[in-house]
Amino acid sequence: MASGNNDTNKDEERVSPYSDEELEYFRGIILKKLEEAEKELDSLQSSLKDSMENAGEDSAYSFHMADVGTEAQEREKTYMLFNRTKKFVRYLNRALERIDNKTYGVCKVTGDKISKGRLEAVPHTQLSIEAKLKRR
Repeated sequence: MASGNNDTNKDEERVSPYSDEELEYFRGIILKKLEEAEKELDSLQSSLKDSMENAGEDSAYSFHMADVGTEAQEREKTYMLFNRTKKFVRYLNRALERIDNKTYGVCKVTGDKISKGRLEAVPHTQLSIEAKLKRR
């Protein structure tokens, strides 16, 4: 009887509505976006490092309050972009995991297939457009 319960649980798993070939197509899109995001992370990290090093240097303008405020604001903006990009990388990695375990392309709210066009535009999404519109 225990094996019957395993079969039932397997049937309840959401399985990707996309073929293996289509999943590999989406993997390619995700890997390209992941590569771009990692380059952006490197650039932002370098910018933050330069900004922090330059903050300590003495210059003719380093004591002007407006310049200090502007530099701090730019550092904060860069830091926010860095964190946002890190979050995007995590989402992309989770999408790759869903491809690996064949659950990619299934809306986590409705259980329906997420359209190919939506996945091409937002390959890390877990929501169909219908579910996304209902959340607003």
